[in-house]
Amino acid sequence: MNKWLLAAAAVALFALTWRGYYAWPRAGLGATQPLPFSHRVHAGVKTVSCLMCHNTVQASSHAGIPPLETCMLCHSRVIVAYPDIKELRKHYYGHIPLAWKRVNILPDYVKFEHSQHINRSIDCGHCHGNVKEMDRIVPPQEFKMGFCITCHKTYNATHDCFTCHR
Repeated sequence: MNKWLLAAAAVALFALTWRGYYAWPRAGLGATQPLPFSHRVHAGVKTVSCLMCHNTVQASSHAGIPPLETCMLCHSRVIVAYPDIKELRKHYYGHIPLAWKRVNILPDYVKFEHSQHINRSIDCGHCHGNVKEMDRIVPPQEFKMGFCITCHKTYNATHDCFTCHR
């Protein structure tokens, strides 16, 4: 009987050690991108506005991923010798696209207009969290219907189904 109890304890200890070593340190980091990009540095430390890089957000349904030309507005002159910026510049000048990973993805049946929210002075952080403190973007919550309905009630916005659903 003690042999089985000892074996079960060893398996449980192994599982906890594995989970602690491999899973917990990665929790909350966000998607790994092809080149490291820190919103904490750009939006937080350097106080670059969201609209500088996501410049279509006031007129479009999507904030979009900025093109490399946007990065080069600064990085054609700023920290050009930094290894990751050298890689960025190599992609830009070599016309090699970067496959950035989208972080916030809504289902196809959901219609969301960034412009309507931004133009009504809804802060980006309300939905996206405090990106000024994030190196990698981590969605603060899943964009589920309850989250949106609660916000619409708070801001006295429409509850019409066809406002959000295609």
